Amino acid sequence: MVVRPPLHWLRMLFVLRGSVLPRIAPQLIGTTVLALLVTWLHGHIGGWKVSLNFVPFSLIGLTLAIFLSFRNSTSYARYWEARTLWGVLLNDTRSLTRLALTLSRNPAAARDLALRLCAFVHTLRHQLRGTDARADLAHFVPTESAERVLRARHPAAVALLLADEWLGERLRAGEVDAPVVPAFAHSLAQLSTALGGCERIAANPIPFTYSVIIHRSVYLYCLLLPFGLLDTIGSMTPLIVCFVAYTFFALEALGAEIEDPFGTEPNDLALGAMSHMIESTLLELVGEAPRTARPEVRDYVLL
Repeated sequence: MVVRPPLHWLRMLFVLRGSVLPRIAPQLIGTTVLALLVTWLHGHIGGWKVSLNFVPFSLIGLTLAIFLSFRNSTSYARYWEARTLWGVLLNDTRSLTRLALTLSRNPAAARDLALRLCAFVHTLRHQLRGTDARADLAHFVPTESAERVLRARHPAAVALLLADEWLGERLRAGEVDAPVVPAFAHSLAQLSTALGGCERIAANPIPFTYSVIIHRSVYLYCLLLPFGLLDTIGSMTPLIVCFVAYTFFALEALGAEIEDPFGTEPNDLALGAMSHMIESTLLELVGEAPRTARPEVRDYVLL
């Protein structure tokens, strides 16, 4: 996720990094070229004059704007929920490490819990992105535990189980008193809920039919728009078509981009940076330095 400091209004007009303009440039250029061609031919196709007025485009444009608003609102709700769930991961992993340091008779054992929690966070990131967690797991857990996680169909759930097992081991060893177990269990349950929420978002995209309807409507509207504007605004038609097409194409592209907040597009969540930040804060609590390299980021990354 690319987050820039506030820009001057003039620079904001020409910024490319983090915008969807490079993604929609071919469609936008094609639509503008079509508008130029329609204007040059005065709305004629062969010997037939295409006579359209702006009334149907006003009605269709309003409906299309409502559909785009619904799609973008739904996509942003998914994005923000995902960000909130990763905030829960940060808060509850910190709480568990703090409890292990202050409520256990063996504070040195908190280091093992912190490492298992780091393994869980990194495993969840890889699971959501469909990448291999082997290299990251090697930094935090023994080979046997890492293989156990990697063999699982739901590796993040097994990685979280390692943290549960730590609590059971400390309880049986008498290093954690039974009355304080619910405090640990609450944070572990919160982590499990956050895991389930992330899996739900990743596995249940917005119904495909919404994307199809909006995509077809946007393209048909923008391709026919020059014929509806030509008789009214004449030579200004290509400019207005370019502006309207940019608005609709950009809104459609942005909704599709943030629909999956766990991806690697510029406006998706910076899971790599967030995972590293959680790792660094947990290991700092137990007096260690981060074990993985900080991901390369562009501009400023919101953590």
